[in-house]
Amino acid sequence: MARRSPLINVMVSAVMKASRGLRRDFGEVEHLQVSKKGPADFVSTADRKAEQILFEELSTARPDFGFIMEERGEIEGRKPDTRFIIDPLDGTTNFLHGLPHFALTVAVEERGEIVAGVTYAPLTEDLFWAEKGQGAYLNDARLRVAGRDKLETALLATGIPFKGKEGAEESVAEIEEFIPSVAGIRRFGAASLDLAYVAAGRFDGFWEDNLNIWDIAAGILLVREAGGYVSDISGRQDMLKNGSVIASNDRLHSPMERVIKRARRNLAKKTNVS
Repeated sequence: MARRSPLINVMVSAVMKASRGLRRDFGEVEHLQVSKKGPADFVSTADRKAEQILFEELSTARPDFGFIMEERGEIEGRKPDTRFIIDPLDGTTNFLHGLPHFALTVAVEERGEIVAGVTYAPLTEDLFWAEKGQGAYLNDARLRVAGRDKLETALLATGIPFKGKEGAEESVAEIEEFIPSVAGIRRFGAASLDLAYVAAGRFDGFWEDNLNIWDIAAGILLVREAGGYVSDISGRQDMLKNGSVIASNDRLHSPMERVIKRARRNLAKKTNVS
């Protein structure tokens, strides 16, 4: 059985407690009070309640840590170089439409590096967790990224920007460039789970741009600890700052990067001509 550190245990306990309300509210999704933040971007009362529980549980267990959260923003801790990064409900649109694909995700960042991460899907009870140097796990089973080395056999995942977000043209161009070269592309609407699925070998690769730090922090560590490779779309290690990600095994990463860059070059040429 995998041995969890005290920090991972604290994080797992918090997400388990916060998930109870999400599981209950999902069963009554039609009765939720929903406020509209922007076009196609909704925040439910369930989201806010889950974040409050996570904040209370984690701040009690680790009072010196800071926080960065989707709803509350940034809270500085007594240890300025250590903070929790929280998304209480990744896949909000799925949740509010009754689609059972969403997760809570928590990561710990120390001196700019992710050192622990937990992503939990309450309805499937898939608990993904990782700690730097200790491997990645699904519940208590060790994870490894898939071993496929050719794009034509690869199943990829991505995100498509919703109304009001930038990057729609690039996303469509990239998907069109990939379609002839891969076994399939999926868009499930929860980046934290997409990355966890890469770590588990369910997807062979994932790419997306314009993501938030709380969408990807835990997933980056999961993929790395499962033996995968993660960079931003430019090939650098600035994912947490610029919100762009390519994640796969080390053999598919470069081919994926080439396809994305080719799609963007071709789009730029079309734009300049028009």
